[in-house]
Amino acid sequence: MVLFCKRLIRLPVYVFMILLSVIALLPFYMMIMMGTYITEDLFLGTKLFPGSYFGENLQSVVNSGFFRSYINSFIVAIPHTAGAVLVSALTGYAFAKYRFRGKNALFAFVLATIAVPSQVGLVGFVVEMKMIGWINTLLPLIFPGMANAFVVFWMTQYIGSAVPNEILESGCLDGCNDFGVFFRLVLPIIRPAVVCMSLLLFLWSWNNYMTPLVIVSRVTLYTVPLAIALLQGEFRVDVAARILALGMGIIPILIMFAAGSRQLIQGMTAGSIKG
Repeated sequence: MVLFCKRLIRLPVYVFMILLSVIALLPFYMMIMMGTYITEDLFLGTKLFPGSYFGENLQSVVNSGFFRSYINSFIVAIPHTAGAVLVSALTGYAFAKYRFRGKNALFAFVLATIAVPSQVGLVGFVVEMKMIGWINTLLPLIFPGMANAFVVFWMTQYIGSAVPNEILESGCLDGCNDFGVFFRLVLPIIRPAVVCMSLLLFLWSWNNYMTPLVIVSRVTLYTVPLAIALLQGEFRVDVAARILALGMGIIPILIMFAAGSRQLIQGMTAGSIKG
């Protein structure tokens, strides 16, 4: 009886959460349904049930080379995410646990770069990439973004609050060098932050549109956002095919966030405060 009463009390919470879930998932459902119609039918009303034009839209997506762009996005996003997390974690570890001359000034400079929009330096970035011969390659989408000031700041805050100095001292007493202490002791502790930042970095890299637009002009090097934006027929813009491609493009993001949602919440909440 007591268990039944507890469940009855929680019933409004369950109903509320289910309602929020439906509201959150409804746009994705509608997007999938819209991808099964011809473009002209999309302007006739809301589509809540599947249409009969899915095969034709899928054929248009395949013929546009979308899956090649899919592979390009993975080639860019995976090494970019891994490199940015490693560089930011090492930098945050140094800022949080080491004392060296000019640390505060350098950290303030890193924070100041967060306030500068990336579009401000876009022209200089393109000129620099042209000088080193990286135009029309995927390298500018992978390596420059590994130095991410926001992730460095987040890792500094997280490591400063989550990693006790006693653990570092014990590692040094056991004979570990600096990298040994980081990879064997610090990295397992900051796993929630690593997963959290990996999800965000992968999302930012996967959705990056501006940088590929100005760096890449070869169709064979297009990433998913470019492929979706330029997906069109000879005489008209195929909106339905674009929507279908968009639905296919967000699948990796949904899978990653579903798999790492617990670590994401833990990393966001623990890294937002220091003390």
